[in-house]
Amino acid sequence: MTGQPGATASTPEATEAVTQSRGEAALGASPAAAPEKQTARQDDRYELGAGIKRRSAAPHERARNEPLYRPLRIFTIDPAVPRLDGAVALVNVPYEPLAPGPVGALFKVDNYDGFEKIRYRRADLDSKEVLIRDGYDPSQSDPRFHQQMVYAVCSTVYAAFRKALGRHLGWGPGVQDGKLLIKPHADHARNAYYDERAGELRFGYFEADQEANDNTLPGGFVFTCLSHDIVTHEVTHALLDGLRAQFSQPSGPDVIAFHEAFADLVAIFQRFSYKEVVLNAIQKSHGVISEANYLTDLALQFGHTTGIEKALRSALDVNAERRYDDTLEPHALGSVLVAAIFEAFTTIYQRKSARYLRLATGGSGVLPEGELPHDLQNVLADRVAKLASQFLSFCIRAVDYCPPVGLTFGDYLRAIITADIDLVPDDIWDYRGALIQAFRRRNIYPRDVASLTEDALVWRPPRIALPPIEDLHFRKLQFSGEPGYAVETVELERQARALARCISRKEHMREFGLVERGDAELEGDQVTLPRIESIRTSRRTGPDGQIAFDLVAEVTQVRKVLAKKGRPAFEYHGGSTIILDPKGEVRFVILKSVLGQGRLDRRREFLQGAIGKRYWKVEGNAYKPVGELFKLVHKVEQPES
Repeated sequence: MTGQPGATASTPEATEAVTQSRGEAALGASPAAAPEKQTARQDDRYELGAGIKRRSAAPHERARNEPLYRPLRIFTIDPAVPRLDGAVALVNVPYEPLAPGPVGALFKVDNYDGFEKIRYRRADLDSKEVLIRDGYDPSQSDPRFHQQMVYAVCSTVYAAFRKALGRHLGWGPGVQDGKLLIKPHADHARNAYYDERAGELRFGYFEADQEANDNTLPGGFVFTCLSHDIVTHEVTHALLDGLRAQFSQPSGPDVIAFHEAFADLVAIFQRFSYKEVVLNAIQKSHGVISEANYLTDLALQFGHTTGIEKALRSALDVNAERRYDDTLEPHALGSVLVAAIFEAFTTIYQRKSARYLRLATGGSGVLPEGELPHDLQNVLADRVAKLASQFLSFCIRAVDYCPPVGLTFGDYLRAIITADIDLVPDDIWDYRGALIQAFRRRNIYPRDVASLTEDALVWRPPRIALPPIEDLHFRKLQFSGEPGYAVETVELERQARALARCISRKEHMREFGLVERGDAELEGDQVTLPRIESIRTSRRTGPDGQIAFDLVAEVTQVRKVLAKKGRPAFEYHGGSTIILDPKGEVRFVILKSVLGQGRLDRRREFLQGAIGKRYWKVEGNAYKPVGELFKLVHKVEQPES
């Protein structure tokens, strides 16, 4: 499959890594473990969550005679951006055989228009005529290109997650057949969202305002499925829901805002993988990334065609004007986290690019007026793209180090710092210092730490001596091809039960944020049995090629807070993320106890506040969710038509 003459395909670093890794097809599968006799019975001290029995999605494993990549054209920003600014790119996505749709191992693109009630022609990317042209030409009027666009972007984002975490990823409970359903023309609406219940991405389309102030035709149709940022944002919601199901519960202001901020960060850093966009931005900004709007603004066309008159959101906040305030609506609060991480990114870029500027200016570091030398543009573009890939990886990797419930921005800072120290102890460019400083400038502080130093922020090992869990030693685990992939659900159940027997022991429960039924500190409230939500292998690769393996598990417990003194009842989650080394020794326990009085009071305050009332209602003297979280969140910013 070759491109058109002169066309050069961009290959995101993550795509290159996952397509050239040997997996199950190359190595063969390990024999399945014999099921334990106890697998069929339910222990009276714990239970296994549905996620244990739900296998991770299985990407296509490339055979030796198959291509590495499938080059496809996409909009790297949206259709309103001029093509000479790099708005169209030929991007390599991991190759897999595709049925018309396209339908592959991970994604199923629907051709139904939910508003017009018609079915469009399906994109057939394996057709010889389409293959030789590197897919369908970019078009706002051809539904087949719309289908190609969402498939290509979702595939590259999945590859970024797979590279960062070193394993196949599972979808949320709404996805039943291992394939995330994508609807490019779901309905006529100024909205796009991840439907966690149905397990699908829904992209709306609408007429632009008559005063649209970009290249969009006033009153013409705007398709959210053609915005690279929006597609990336929505598939990130789906991937994060598979990693941390409880993060889709509106349990506090930071939890909701984190989902939005995290999806925005992935969209921003993913854009840096397209060379033409980066080169154009370097050229126009004279090498100053903080002034390269095409790299930092999100959903340009959507904002300009809905009356906002600017990009929907931006990563820029160089003066730290955005400060943490838990009364902000989720997008505004999330933008504080985005700005903090992007500030750290620009700080490190300036440090790393300074030597090239000194070489180009005879040591002064002061660039003359006019266009940058061509070679310097390429060097800076390569450096910033690599740095963006690193930031994207450790933002994703940090999710494994987050508590399973009750996430705060301060927790996420601690997760980033711990994950990075765990893999790269020698931080010669002071990435971690730049992050800590950026968070401090925005008043984002973790609770229960003595200072904002690395050693204070890193998660701690268990407070009590815990014996190694022999049944979780890597020599006893069964894999499919390599340690990143468990062989089948019976093996995952065996691993989960081995962990559960340890954490459910009476003397260990408090260490894992759990409590026994009838404990006096519950003040009459009921609790569920501890539930093992997930257990999975993590393979992390550092910048110098170092590789580290761990097991990452989640255990949760629900406290059912009774209605008291006129205050409605509600459910309150606790538990911990547990990280074990290949010998079965517990390295970190990142807990949120159901007994934390401070957390309980903050949860009740949130439910009674203005933000909480958008997502919770009182029925039968108990709080119940209003509806689908992401649909509600994404409606918040929509202006009236």
